[in-house]
Amino acid sequence: MTFDEYQVAARSTAIYPEEMRVVYPTIGLAGETGEVAEKVKKTLRDAGGTFDGERRDAIAAELGDVLWYVAMIAADLDLSLDQVARLNVEKLRSRAARHRLHGSGDNR
Repeated sequence: MTFDEYQVAARSTAIYPEEMRVVYPTIGLAGETGEVAEKVKKTLRDAGGTFDGERRDAIAAELGDVLWYVAMIAADLDLSLDQVARLNVEKLRSRAARHRLHGSGDNR
C-alpha cells in the first residue's frame, strides 16, 4: 500500500465537520502523539524499557492513529501523503549532504 492509497482509504472513515477541516485532525494528532509518548513512558517505568510484543503492538496501534490524523491534515490541505513523504526525504537528504542533520531550526 502506498501512502496515497492509505490516505484515500483512511479518508473514507473521516467524520468531522467541514468547517473543522485542518483544525479537528490537528487537535487529534496532538492527542494521539501524547498517547504514543505515554505508552513509551510506561514501558520505561514498568518494563525497564523492554518493548515486548504486547507493548510494541499497542504502540503500533497508536502510531496508526497518528498516521490517520497526519493523512487527514494533508488531505484537508489538498496535499498527497506521498508528496509529503517525498518532500520530507528530499529535505533530510539535503541536510545530510550539507552535514546539517544535527541542530535545530527548520532552515538548516
